[in-house]
Amino acid sequence: MIAIAIDDESIALDIVKSHTSKVRFVELKAQFNNAFEALDYLQKNKVDLIFLDIKMPDISGIDFLKSLTNPPMVIFTTAYTEHAVQSFELDAVDYLLKPFSLARFLKACNKALELFNLRNQSANQTCDYIFVKDGYQQIKVELKDILYVEASGNYAQIQLANKLISTRITINDFAELLPKTDFLRCHRAFIVAKNKILKFDRSQIWINEKAIPIGATYIGIQLI
Repeated sequence: MIAIAIDDESIALDIVKSHTSKVRFVELKAQFNNAFEALDYLQKNKVDLIFLDIKMPDISGIDFLKSLTNPPMVIFTTAYTEHAVQSFELDAVDYLLKPFSLARFLKACNKALELFNLRNQSANQTCDYIFVKDGYQQIKVELKDILYVEASGNYAQIQLANKLISTRITINDFAELLPKTDFLRCHRAFIVAKNKILKFDRSQIWINEKAIPIGATYIGIQLI
C-alpha cells in the first residue's frame, strides 16, 4: 500500500517513518508538515493510506479529511481522545493515541491491509461470491444467499438465510463489494437484496419477517 503522513510535528513524522519501515506491506512515499502541501500531492499521486494528525494549525485533520472528494483510507494519529467517535463516523480505519507502540501501529496497518484487499477484491470481482473475515477466518459468502446487511459500528452484520456473519468493515465499504444491480442501500444502516424483498411501503421494506426502515434521504429510491 502507498502511504503518506501528515503531522505538524517533525518528531511525530519520524516515528511514523520508523514504524512503516518495519511494515513490509506499507510504503511511505511522502511526509508533510503542511496539510495543504499534502493536498497538492494527493491531487497528483495515487495514495492508498494517510497517517493523519488531528490537531494541526490552519486546518484540522478532521476537516482535511472532509475536504477530500474521494479520500484514501485514513489512520488518525493524535494525542487527544475527544475526536475518536467523530473519526470513526468518517470511516477512519483506526485511531492511534500518541505515543503509540510499534505493535499498536502494526495492528492499525493490518486493519488497513484487510480493507485494501477487500476493495481490490471488489474491483476485480467477476464471480458471484465474496470472502469476508469472521474472526481469524476468511469465509466465502454467496451473494445469492445474502438477505440484508446491517451496520453495527465499524462492523457489518451479514444476514443469510440460516446464518449471521459479523465482519469488521463499515457498511459504506461493504456496499462497494456488492453489485448495485442486485443490492440496494435503503438506509444509512441497511443494504437489502432486491430479490429478497417481499413487500414495501414508503417507510419500510420487509424481508421475510424482518421490517427494515427506509431512511429519510432514501425515500423515493427505485426498489424494483
